[in-house]
Amino acid sequence: MINWIHSPKNPDVAKYVECYWFLEKKQNDNGHNQPKLNPDPAGHLIIASSEQGYQYDLETMSAKGNGSHWLFPHCHTYQMDHSKPFMILGVKFHIGALYSLDITPKQPVLDQVIDVDINALLNSEIFSETDILVKARLHPEICCDTLDELLLPWLLNSRQDKHSKLTHSALSLLSDTPISNMGELLHCSQRTLERCFVRVTGFTCKQCQSMNRLEAMLEYLYQRKEKDIDWAHVAYKFGFSDQPHLIRYLKSSIGSTPGEYAKQRDLTIDIYGGVESS
Repeated sequence: MINWIHSPKNPDVAKYVECYWFLEKKQNDNGHNQPKLNPDPAGHLIIASSEQGYQYDLETMSAKGNGSHWLFPHCHTYQMDHSKPFMILGVKFHIGALYSLDITPKQPVLDQVIDVDINALLNSEIFSETDILVKARLHPEICCDTLDELLLPWLLNSRQDKHSKLTHSALSLLSDTPISNMGELLHCSQRTLERCFVRVTGFTCKQCQSMNRLEAMLEYLYQRKEKDIDWAHVAYKFGFSDQPHLIRYLKSSIGSTPGEYAKQRDLTIDIYGGVESS
């Protein structure tokens, strides 16, 4: 199993792109064949060969296809088919960044997986999925530099309006500020803030905050063995009123109780590892 994650070096790219990441599963690699992908308020551009299939399943829908695709922000837990060898390169955008970019369909779009022609998206005739995937496997740093160069002209054509600017300011406060206080701090009404936030991200402030908290909690749990997890402490650390509140939250978010999750460890972070961005 090969995996890495790196931040963009170009500051103009980094305004919109949080990180680049790469996963490769080979024929004899061990691992869960149907990992789960937790809710994510950020969008990902997934680069893959045209022959490589993908599958994302929910109880109410299934998205299947081949090659490169958009994995748009989603508030549900997907189950993926990783039973066969694969190699994918991802571009993770900042929350709300897609709103400012020239993308079809117009953003925000939630809980959808849509095929993409990257040459058309970037207005480039030189992009090759095969070449960039080889670079990702053999030379991660060079791959990231190449992505910076390819993405920059497209990103420089982005548009910032009053809604995206206000949402960006709100996102910077979301981790440590009560939502009820954010409107006053940003010199607008709470109603205006929420309306702009939903327009840009597709989520309410509370939904986005909840998904960010889930991601932080999963990273915390990933670093600990089942016997070392004190669920009462986890509940307190991540701001739940009590342990039953945490149980209900995890059940609704990822479909498992804390005990079930600790035994199964079937989310992507558990299977492919938590890798800090560099």
